[in-house]
Amino acid sequence: MHQFGAIDTAIIVAMVVVYILATSWMSVRLRSKNTGEFMVAGRSAPAVVIAILLMSEFIGAKSTIGTSQEAFKVGIAASWSVIAAAIGFLLFGLFMAKRLYKSGEFTISGFVAQKYGKTAKLVVSAVMIYALFIVNVGNYVSGAAAISTVLKVNLPVAAIITAIVSTIYFAYGGLKSVLYVTIFHSAVKIIGICILVWVALSLTGGIAPMVTAMPEHYFTWNGALGGGTIGAWVIGTAGAIFSTQFIIQAISGARSGEDARKSTLIAAALCVPIALALGLLGVAAKFLFPDIKGLYALPVFLQHMNPVLSGIVTVSLVASIFVSVSTVALAIASLIVKDFYSPRYNPSPEQELRATRWISLAVGFIPLIFVLFVPQILALSFFTRALRLTVTVVALMGIYLPFFNSSRGAISALVLATVATTVWYLLDNPWGVDNMYIALIAPAIVMVVEKLLFPGKGDAVSVSAAPADLQNPARQQH
Repeated sequence: MHQFGAIDTAIIVAMVVVYILATSWMSVRLRSKNTGEFMVAGRSAPAVVIAILLMSEFIGAKSTIGTSQEAFKVGIAASWSVIAAAIGFLLFGLFMAKRLYKSGEFTISGFVAQKYGKTAKLVVSAVMIYALFIVNVGNYVSGAAAISTVLKVNLPVAAIITAIVSTIYFAYGGLKSVLYVTIFHSAVKIIGICILVWVALSLTGGIAPMVTAMPEHYFTWNGALGGGTIGAWVIGTAGAIFSTQFIIQAISGARSGEDARKSTLIAAALCVPIALALGLLGVAAKFLFPDIKGLYALPVFLQHMNPVLSGIVTVSLVASIFVSVSTVALAIASLIVKDFYSPRYNPSPEQELRATRWISLAVGFIPLIFVLFVPQILALSFFTRALRLTVTVVALMGIYLPFFNSSRGAISALVLATVATTVWYLLDNPWGVDNMYIALIAPAIVMVVEKLLFPGKGDAVSVSAAPADLQNPARQQH
């Protein structure tokens, strides 16, 4: 295996540093000038731009490295971890995107409030902030680990770099900046994956030698995975897409409900080839380097290309980190402002934008406190999707089963399901039942039981459409 010398390493580090500086400058230049641009990009973003943001968020650094790592062990079926996102985006586009856009809301809590009222809105917002905060702690840890390796700095310094750069992206730029900078990030990411696949297939001599020499399960639809695992991946990821704040916020930046729908369908199409590519990389690594640790199934190919190509691939991993951190942090800040700050203080547009930026700074740096103290960070990824799945179940029951219109039932379901899912996760999934299934079933059971015990009581009065100036944050342009 080729080992990079000091000059080669310097070239790679220089490419990463230049990339960080360039995209930070781009974020400042494209920064939002009012709350409408900050929250929903002035509702003027093209469908393809939103689609790329959606795809990039769900195929971040953890998915990029983690899918190849899993494929090293179980076969190309590990691609299901990303194909699940394609399925989720497809279903979301068909059944929810236009409905959410037309509601005029850009938070999932605001959408739920139209069915179940203000208290349910605050509970949903709290659950989502809790889930997304855990997501970003994981993003900071994985991002810091990658950056510390590339830049040869210790983990705390790398975490601070991650916080500073990503906070510049979203705290000053808002959704408008994040959308367009993500186009650049995603182009680099796709180029990086293409380079990796090209190098891998050059080394293996193509796919046929691998099929001939490797165990059969490496090229079957389910590999060495159980059906329960694949099912949990699909249910959890699809459920998370239906309720995750940054998904709702991103599609709210579209020009129309139809564009919102198109963006999710395009995102679904973009996810599939990338999923298969990442799975193929893991299988190729197993074929070529069977004795390495699975964690290095993707990075191992960096040592088999010249430093410039290796630098491009490394930059693509760094880009994945910043996309993930920025979009999640923006979603948290938006929920805090929309559901807690603005109703309490009723600020002017200028005051709201200023407060949003200060809140964003706090959201960007608070995860640093937890970076060094959270164990098994990768295991948190699907747990946070399970938490978001509880919100999806409650929202969908309210939309498609209007009989379940009790505000008390919805609130009870959200609280009890969140607690049950968290406890089940902390108990390490007793009896082999994944916490994802608890998140799926628990809220439905609670809502059914509440309706049977208290028929006709606690029913929520549907909130009529809010005034147009409250529905559309773009009203605040000045």
